[in-house]
Amino acid sequence: MQKLLYFHGFRSGPQSVKAQQLRAHLARQGRAGDLWCEQLPPGPVDAIALIESVLRPALEGGAEVALAGSSLGGFYALHLAERYGLRAALINPAVVAPLSLGDYVGEHTHMYTGDSFRFEQRHVDELRALDVAAVTRPERYLLLLETGDEVLDWWQAVLKLRGANMIVHAGGDHSLQSFAAELPRITGFLLPER
Repeated sequence: MQKLLYFHGFRSGPQSVKAQQLRAHLARQGRAGDLWCEQLPPGPVDAIALIESVLRPALEGGAEVALAGSSLGGFYALHLAERYGLRAALINPAVVAPLSLGDYVGEHTHMYTGDSFRFEQRHVDELRALDVAAVTRPERYLLLLETGDEVLDWWQAVLKLRGANMIVHAGGDHSLQSFAAELPRITGFLLPER
């Protein structure tokens, strides 16, 4: 049994374009049931706890689990891949989230639900505690970047994940415009056919 856990970005959710494209791609392959993608709480510790409430039972049940995450979700995917020794696809990941999200302390609105939430300094501290100091076995990672990312410095991900499988597209933006075209590569890397 295979399971793919996908984590959205900071103000995003399971209704995002990427999540919908991934869901549709897997459905076309008859693998819709392999995907877990839920709304993550704004607090990093709470988000990791929710993910682990699905991840641990899947692993204990013998499932082959892979991770994928975009932006802040990429930060979570990196943390969990290192903790559990899993494969992960990181999509324009926020590899320096404790630094970059420090500027976002305050009130925010979810892009898709319209719900408001507060991101606090303690959440930045939680991110710092989850930060991966050094990547082990970089071959477990597929890193997808676009140099036109207007939110994050794509080069920081290149430096953090030296030795990983990297796809870097010139131009684009933080949403990763090439995502739909890269779906076969992503799912082939994370959920190889048996």
